Amino acid sequence: MSTRIRHPYLDHPGPIPFAHRGGTAEGLENTLFQFRRAVEAGYRYMETDVHVTADGRLVAFHDSTLDRVTDGAGRLADLPWDEVRHARVAGREPVPLFEELLDTFPGVRWNVDVKAEGALLPLLSLIERTASWDRVCVGSFSEARVARAQRLAGPRLATSYGTRGVLGLRLRSYGMPAVPRRPAVAAQVPETQSGVTIVDRRFVRTAHARGLQVHVWTVNEPARMHRLLDLGVDGIMTDHIDTLREVLEDRGTWV
Repeated sequence: MSTRIRHPYLDHPGPIPFAHRGGTAEGLENTLFQFRRAVEAGYRYMETDVHVTADGRLVAFHDSTLDRVTDGAGRLADLPWDEVRHARVAGREPVPLFEELLDTFPGVRWNVDVKAEGALLPLLSLIERTASWDRVCVGSFSEARVARAQRLAGPRLATSYGTRGVLGLRLRSYGMPAVPRRPAVAAQVPETQSGVTIVDRRFVRTAHARGLQVHVWTVNEPARMHRLLDLGVDGIMTDHIDTLREVLEDRGTWV
C-alpha cells in the first residue's frame, strides 16, 4: 500500500478490488446471489447501500424506491419489511437485510453508502451488536451524515470523506487553502465529475500525504483501471468484477 494502514478495515495487501453492489453487470445488484458470485470470484470487499424500512429494518438497497430494479413499488421508508421482503430484484432475487449479508459472508468487508439519515443509527447499532467495526467503512454524499457517524462511533469506525472533504483535498492538491475536514481513512471519488478531473497524480499524492487512501468508483473499462492503478490509487470499485480481476492478475496484484 502507498499509505500507512490507519484502520483494520484497510488491511489488504495491494490495491483493493471492490465489487460495486456485488457487481451490477448481471442486473442483480445488491442481492445475496450477486454478492455470493463476487465472493466465489475471490472478492473480499463489497460496496453496498443501506436504507431503512418503515418499521426500522436495515436493507441493502441503492434506490429510495423499489420501482427501478424490482417487481415491487413504493418508497422503502414508507413500506414495512414484510412487504419489502416479497419484492424481487430483476423479478427473481429478494432484497436482503444488511445483517443477513454480514452473517452470510463473515470474511467480507463492506463499504456502505448510507443513503438516508434514518438508516444511520440502525447501521451503527448493528455494527456494535455484531462487533463488525473492522468490517465496515461508512460513507455518504452527505458531509453532515458522515460527521454524525464519526461523532457517535469515534475512531473505531472507518469512514470516507464526504463531498466537502473531497473538495478540500482537491484544493489542497493545487496548493490552495482548505478547511481541514474530520478524520477519515479514505477519499472515495469518481475519476471525473461533470467533466472535471478529480483523480490525477497530484490528487493521489496529496491524499497519501494526509494518510488517506484513494478509492475510485465506478470503473468498468480495463484501460481506465490500468491508468488509475498507474497513478497509485489504492482501490477500484467496479460493476465488472471479472474484468477488474483480470487486470489485477495481469499486474500481479490480485490477492
